[in-house]
Amino acid sequence: MATETLSTNKKKSAKRRREAMTGYGFMLPAIIIMVVFTLIPIFYALFLSFTKVDLIGGMSFDWVGFKNYANALNDERVWIAFKNTLRYVIIVVPLQTAIALLIASVLNSGIKFQNTFRTIFFLPTLTSSSALTMIFMFLFSLNGPFNSILVQMGLIDAPINFINETEFALNTIMAMNIWSTVPFFMTIYLAGLQDIDNSLYEAADIDGANAWQKLIKITVPNLTPVTNYVLLMGIIGCFQLFDQAYIISGGSGGPNNATLTFSLIIYQYAFKTMGTMGYSAALAVLLTIIIFAVSMIAKRVNREESHY
Repeated sequence: MATETLSTNKKKSAKRRREAMTGYGFMLPAIIIMVVFTLIPIFYALFLSFTKVDLIGGMSFDWVGFKNYANALNDERVWIAFKNTLRYVIIVVPLQTAIALLIASVLNSGIKFQNTFRTIFFLPTLTSSSALTMIFMFLFSLNGPFNSILVQMGLIDAPINFINETEFALNTIMAMNIWSTVPFFMTIYLAGLQDIDNSLYEAADIDGANAWQKLIKITVPNLTPVTNYVLLMGIIGCFQLFDQAYIISGGSGGPNNATLTFSLIIYQYAFKTMGTMGYSAALAVLLTIIIFAVSMIAKRVNREESHY
């Protein structure tokens, strides 16, 4: 009897090992991809941030410790890029979140042709960022439709060069980003709205609540997890702003550093300035820390507000 039990246990152990090996076999491709394209680049960038690197003239690495980080804190252009990016995040993230929630609520309220409106609103998301940037550069150009409308309405006396004036360049990118990202977040909110029990709105109607009260008292609190996700994605995306600023300024961050963002200055030091790849890596590490810290703060604040 003991021999049979031992034999059975051995068979079960062998079966568990085979199942485990099969599972690891299925996971192996994903693990290899994650290690090769995520973990190794992260640790390599961290290593580069402590060195002075010349990747073109012979792959030389000179250990400089925290000098790159110290230089970053004293770099005026880095602070300009940080201020521009922070201003961009502070304005764009709340606006795109609020607008996406409002549009999603309207489209979920049972209005006529709501499926048609959903499709129309989602169209900007299907367009590439580069194409959208070129379209907005035309719309906001000196002879573009936006200037023509403002002149005809008498709001301005002469066309404004929105693309090449310091005061307006970053604002143009903000408008473009809000217009292009709201549909994506609107779709996420629409999915979240489907999970809210309709009886809550029916009870609110009986109590005489208006649309705004239902939005604030029912919709917003029940969408807290969705809002956390939207805020985190918005913060990460805004801090990583690169392509629009690069295309509009031609990679310079102009005019007068008005469109210089943190990602753009990382690119400039990495590929346009000789011998500053390590410095660029240090800036990338700092950007990662900033995004993580701001995201955690936003998540904590939103969670605390949802309890009131």
